[in-house]
Amino acid sequence: MARHDARNWQDCSKMIGLLCMFASILLQHGVSGQRVKVEPEVLSYPGQTVNLRCAFTDATGIQLTMVTWIYEPKEGERINIAVFHPSFDANYPDSPVKGRISFTPSPPDLASPSIQITDVRMSDEGKYICEYATYPSGNEQGITYLVMLAKPQNSASIVTVEAGTKQVVVARCESVNGRPPAQISWVTTANGNATTVSKQGTDNTVTMISEYRMVPTAADNGKDISCVVAHRTQVKPESFPLKLAVLYPPQVTIVGYDNNWYLGRTNVILTCQATGNPHPSTVQWKTMSGEMPDIVQIAGKELKVLKVDDTVNTTFVCEVKNRIGTGRDQVTAMVRGTRLPEKGATTGSIIGAIIGVIILLAIIGTAIAMYRKHRNNKLNGEGPPKYKPPPPKKTNSSANRQLNPSYAPPPVTDDRPENQYYNTQTAEPVTDLDAYHDDEDYTENDREHYYSAAPSGWDDPGNNEVPPPYMRTDNDPQDYHQGPNVNRGDSFVSPAMFV
Repeated sequence: MARHDARNWQDCSKMIGLLCMFASILLQHGVSGQRVKVEPEVLSYPGQTVNLRCAFTDATGIQLTMVTWIYEPKEGERINIAVFHPSFDANYPDSPVKGRISFTPSPPDLASPSIQITDVRMSDEGKYICEYATYPSGNEQGITYLVMLAKPQNSASIVTVEAGTKQVVVARCESVNGRPPAQISWVTTANGNATTVSKQGTDNTVTMISEYRMVPTAADNGKDISCVVAHRTQVKPESFPLKLAVLYPPQVTIVGYDNNWYLGRTNVILTCQATGNPHPSTVQWKTMSGEMPDIVQIAGKELKVLKVDDTVNTTFVCEVKNRIGTGRDQVTAMVRGTRLPEKGATTGSIIGAIIGVIILLAIIGTAIAMYRKHRNNKLNGEGPPKYKPPPPKKTNSSANRQLNPSYAPPPVTDDRPENQYYNTQTAEPVTDLDAYHDDEDYTENDREHYYSAAPSGWDDPGNNEVPPPYMRTDNDPQDYHQGPNVNRGDSFVSPAMFV
């Protein structure tokens, strides 16, 4: 076990050492690459002048000896295109850019030896390396990619095809002489697929060709299809809206026969409806019997029967032609002796309509009644009370209740016989006067609260006064009957009222 652990530790140590060495190499390469400052990518169009900048950012403790610009095409070997040594003049070796390349500024500066290329071409695209010879670090470099752009010429077109069972090209889209290659896509509801190919264009450009293929049917004619071309030189993708063009023979339908041709009916019409691409050129009516009845008039796509008789008891045929083919439809007319009864509205529909009208009238009547009632209440001043009436004054015994001697009700004349008997035990609603407050809870403050809610014209009753609605003050034994003493929780029967 100890030997196995030692072997594992030794392997781990070797792996850590390799990782540290690899990291140090990457760090040295990164630091040296960062010192030569260049632009990662430069874009240009053919015929323009392009500037490739280069500078050594930190030369502390380093001696800059010489700078060399190297061109590396996408396919081919590296080529020195510009060399500068402080002790010598700038030199431009033979290369595809000789005569069009120069250091800037001139004479060049070793700390910032930028170059420019005039009248750039599509073939100038590639990798440009600014390499310094330094002491004691050695060679250090920075890389710039020159990307040549060429705006393509985009176009799209429809391919007219005939409806069939094989897949064919129905639309084509092209992006000619672009750099870099364009991207082409299709937008449509048609059921098909696209194939895109590229071919070499002029001056190192690329031409993209995309074709949309499908099995065309008559239903596809006129469907929308758009070709969308995206390219780096365009602010937004360019769209080409098109419509599919599918040729198909006429599709024919005869309309107007209602299965109610009865003897003596007049002016019945059959119409021959047809669609096709191209548009149908001729319409021809005929009968299966071979002869057209004399009572029939034909005007283009319409066949009119002036008066129905037994001669139109036949099959009518309509044939429509275009340059793709012929389409036809037929209808057999059956002449009846009497007219078929016309179909009216169903019983369910009638009942439903009646119920709907009744409900609508009921709603309208209810609304009118509610409105009138509300208006009458406003005019008569009726409505719920706007104040809470005070509760009756509670005493221990109605027998001990003292009346106000100063109150003298007006005399009441009564012509009734003296021996007339009035039953005071009539059915009256049961009322619990003690349900409002208990003896302990009902205080003087409560009474003041209820009296303060009384409307204007009511005075706060004193200790010996009770508001008229709750006590009579006359002492006539015939008109006033002292009620029994009602204890808490019991009910009482109100006395009879004389009218």
